[in-house]
Amino acid sequence: MMHAEGLVLRFGAVAALDDVAMEIHPGEVLAIVGESGSGKTSLLRVLAGLQPVQAGSVVFDGQEVLSLSDAAKRRLMRTEWGFIHQNARDALRLDISAGGNVGERLMAAGARHYGRIREETAHWLRRVEIDPARMDENPRNFSGGMQQRLQIARTLITRPRLVFMDEPTGGLDVSVQAKLLDLIRGLVAELGLAVVLVTHDIAAARLLAHRIMVMRHGRVVEEGLTDRVLDDPRHAYTQLLVSSVLAA
Repeated sequence: MMHAEGLVLRFGAVAALDDVAMEIHPGEVLAIVGESGSGKTSLLRVLAGLQPVQAGSVVFDGQEVLSLSDAAKRRLMRTEWGFIHQNARDALRLDISAGGNVGERLMAAGARHYGRIREETAHWLRRVEIDPARMDENPRNFSGGMQQRLQIARTLITRPRLVFMDEPTGGLDVSVQAKLLDLIRGLVAELGLAVVLVTHDIAAARLLAHRIMVMRHGRVVEEGLTDRVLDDPRHAYTQLLVSSVLAA
């Protein structure tokens, strides 16, 4: 579905990405893990067409993403792709209702029938465990976990094929994280989504991902099937990441 190769991104003397390659297949969840500054978020932004690079290519369904116009990238993000931010407020419009946030994406994809938009919005609110009776409420009144579930409904209502997730449970209470991870896992499996997941949470990567890439200092130091990498890490840095989780 998507592959990238030779990605180089530098900020001054700092190499955010240093000859990075990746690929993801339909229906697959790929987790990208590493400590802060490892390059994982930079890679996600490049793959999503949000960050230019000095070298390399990103190809989605035969299209070179990095050479697309801004309008073409926005079209992909409204239809084929979705992006779930760590902070739901980066995706939601807090000046309109919860239902308006979700239905707006349908309208951006071409839907025009008000009754059907509202019906589909109510359906998706139920799917993310938000009472449709709160459809006309402002999302400012929602808890952090509810705002994140609202962002998920907004993103998935157009049934994208590929979803980028940037620390989707970061900053939430542990109990809220667990419920949200279960929700994400169920929706991803049901919809057959391909997902590129950036996370520092090894437990979340194990729960959600088929494959895992470990990054350090802008390079991929290890990759493979999630259970293999986490149960039998071969690179010293991966071993350190896994042992630090076990010791926590």
